[in-house]
Amino acid sequence: MRAAVVTNTKFHVEELPTPVPGRGQVLINVSRCGICGSDLHARMHADAMADLADATGYDQFMRSSQSVVLGHEFSGEIAEYGPGCRRRWTSGTPVVALPIVRQAKQPQLVGLSAAAPGGYAEQVVVQESMTLPVPNGLSAEYAALTEPMAVAWHAVRKARIGKGQTAFVIGCGPIGLAVIGMLKAAGVRTVVASDFSPRRRELALRCGADVVVDPATESPWTAGAKPGGKGVTDILNLGFDAMERLRQVPNLPWWYVFRLAHTFNVGPSGPVVFECVGVPGIIDQIVTAAPPRSRVVVVGVCMQDDHFQPAMAINKEIELLFAFAYDPGEFRDTLHMLADGKVNPAPLITGTVGLDGVDNAFTALGNPEHHAKILIDPASAAVTP
Repeated sequence: MRAAVVTNTKFHVEELPTPVPGRGQVLINVSRCGICGSDLHARMHADAMADLADATGYDQFMRSSQSVVLGHEFSGEIAEYGPGCRRRWTSGTPVVALPIVRQAKQPQLVGLSAAAPGGYAEQVVVQESMTLPVPNGLSAEYAALTEPMAVAWHAVRKARIGKGQTAFVIGCGPIGLAVIGMLKAAGVRTVVASDFSPRRRELALRCGADVVVDPATESPWTAGAKPGGKGVTDILNLGFDAMERLRQVPNLPWWYVFRLAHTFNVGPSGPVVFECVGVPGIIDQIVTAAPPRSRVVVVGVCMQDDHFQPAMAINKEIELLFAFAYDPGEFRDTLHMLADGKVNPAPLITGTVGLDGVDNAFTALGNPEHHAKILIDPASAAVTP
């Protein structure tokens, strides 16, 4: 089979042996594969990413000296089963799969490990138990976005955001755009998106953002401000007002009111902020500028050392969360949300190339004014997106 292989940051297309699915595994013919920001990082900074993965307990992440087939955002069709499979679907059935396989009880990240070649190829091996049929005639292009949209859905679910809360999305690259789409699918009524790039702001609107902001000229916090309390002083005054009213009621055990408020998580709360940039200094900027009691979900992957002021976060009771990947249930739900039309991924797709165009696609993705998500079609002869 043909595959785009990266070695020491250089891409080359090779003819590789047809992969052989192991026990409980399936070989699929790749229809489309998306280029992820993680792929861009892995190409240039594989060793740093491998060291980080090793420190967190996964020692199989690709190294720059290895020859690796990238690609973990793919859709395809059933081609062949390995031994021990239940053979759930007939040959040619459109499917997607979580990009993880298990070999000798060792998990391998498909497309990010030399032991598990990815979807920048005509075929890829996946785990049958992690494979899902594509429902409702969903196109191969949209089905390939299940993986990145599942990352966004996990972040939105982790945020525990209410429909009436304001969501701020800082950074409108592919993951920020996916978060916007999933926030609107979740029914969040007000989404404020911020990015320096005019092109990305345009895509944010197409993904459903209610307000878009150029942070060079306008503060997203001002654009998304709601009437009422805006600072610590306002929250303290709210406490005074509440106590004065409660103490006017004779024999009322007012402290039970506060206990109930804690139990049901009601009371003054700030917006939910999604950090989707992943460069040093952004978390500190958000902690400093966001309203009190904001919940900040960090989705952007920063590979460098960073810092923020804990005292600022403490004084404002900022809740800081970090989101990574998804679980199988979230992956399945994302696929069905796409297939049911609850979220529209079309604005994310800005180009398609064949295997011979992978290197050009990586170069093109370096300019935020042109592309968001480029898909690879192994059957295509296109060399420019």
